Amino acid sequence: MKKTIYLLALSAFVITNGCKNEQGEYVDLKTGEKITVVKDEDKGYMVNAETKKPVYLYFDAEKRDTFYGRTGLVVNTKLTKDEDGAFWYMGDDEYVYKNGDYKKKVDADGDYKVKSGDYKLKVEADGDIKIKDGDYKKKISEDGDIKIKDGDTKIKIEDGKVKVKKDDK
Repeated sequence: MKKTIYLLALSAFVITNGCKNEQGEYVDLKTGEKITVVKDEDKGYMVNAETKKPVYLYFDAEKRDTFYGRTGLVVNTKLTKDEDGAFWYMGDDEYVYKNGDYKKKVDADGDYKVKSGDYKLKVEADGDIKIKDGDYKKKISEDGDIKIKDGDTKIKIEDGKVKVKKDDK
């Protein structure tokens, strides 16, 4: 319920002023909790005063502005909400989400990348897809051709024809 109220408030307002990067009480949009935000002078971004951890997005209910923790800029009109209900800053050309070793990036052209440990996924706007997980690699071209490499085995599917090649070492 709290996140819905904040989303409505965010949607109703546009950027009205610049961020002053001042210490103050805000709502952390990731947790929904009230926090005090301060600028980490060494690193240059905003952190939770209590935990000293970076704050991704924080909301000022009084001014009805949402700020991006890395820059302290007002980002009211540059937010999106994903299927899990989490808010993301889209940036000017892309948005990036990081959580531990998980990273998701979408750029202005519609290219999409995910990385988590050894797993990598890249989906290009034109339809090309690349997947890598350890020794396993798979490429799917926009025309439907598929190349798979798993250890010493290679599989190629072109125009409905399957070719399998095994390297004997």
